[in-house]
Amino acid sequence: MPPHHFLDLADFNAASLRRILSHAHATKAARGGRPRGAADATAPLEGRMLAMIFERPSTRTRVSFQVAMRQLGGDSIIISAGDTQLGRGETVADTARVLSRYADAIMIRASDHSHLTELAANSSVPVINGLTSKSHPCQVMADIQTIEERLGPLSQRTVAWVGDGNNVAASWIHGVARLGGTLRLACPEALAPAPELIGWAQGQAGVVELVRTPEEAVAGADCVITDAWTSMHDTDSASRHNLLQPYQVNERLMAQAASQAIFLHCLPAHRGEEVTGAVIDGAQSVVFDEAENRLHVQKSILLHCFGALA
Repeated sequence: MPPHHFLDLADFNAASLRRILSHAHATKAARGGRPRGAADATAPLEGRMLAMIFERPSTRTRVSFQVAMRQLGGDSIIISAGDTQLGRGETVADTARVLSRYADAIMIRASDHSHLTELAANSSVPVINGLTSKSHPCQVMADIQTIEERLGPLSQRTVAWVGDGNNVAASWIHGVARLGGTLRLACPEALAPAPELIGWAQGQAGVVELVRTPEEAVAGADCVITDAWTSMHDTDSASRHNLLQPYQVNERLMAQAASQAIFLHCLPAHRGEEVTGAVIDGAQSVVFDEAENRLHVQKSILLHCFGALA
């Protein structure tokens, strides 16, 4: 039987994603909403090892997966690509074959999406996408968990994405296409998601629209989401800032969303750039609940990958 990878939300049907989310909601509730403390009551991953490869720096992904494995009774090992033979020319395929002999699953935070797919193609154990240049499915699962615990089922909500049509936006397109709801994206033309991705999503369960202005995206929305204007791989910071300045999420823009609307950001945030301090530190912001939910949903993802999801 092939391993149960977790590579992209588009790879799953709605029932599988809903099972992961339902388990995440239940396990968070069972801990009383507390992310810290002792291991879970059972130790379903006792004796299991997660190898984590980091080609890009990380705070939330690294710590949340480490804590998740520990609370599930397992353990993890951190691998920096620059400190391994990957940094000296060993192929991703050979690395996958070796790690499959040592660890029970592999999580990779990759500089290029092809590294993820090559790792999965050559691994005999589950591979998890901790972020690539193309997608960030673990983040969006945590986002959806956050929306649902605040506002109810995603299928009944309208989500506005404002800014760069990046890897997180791509996973949001996958998520709404699979789980329903309405997603409106406002992006500069040069930074918009690929037309073929929008076209694929429009043939699926949800409503995905690329609109002209941030105001059109946000009008009456239940959730407003943005992300940093530049990432560590971007070399055109000045031009990106010029393109994205009209897409800042500020108090004026948030006021056009629904009265109960919440604000999400995957963090780290640059206050005064993609979002003002008044919004991200304001009453509508749930960014730290969102960050905490990385832990809860990733526990469910890990259990799925190990075939241990109750």
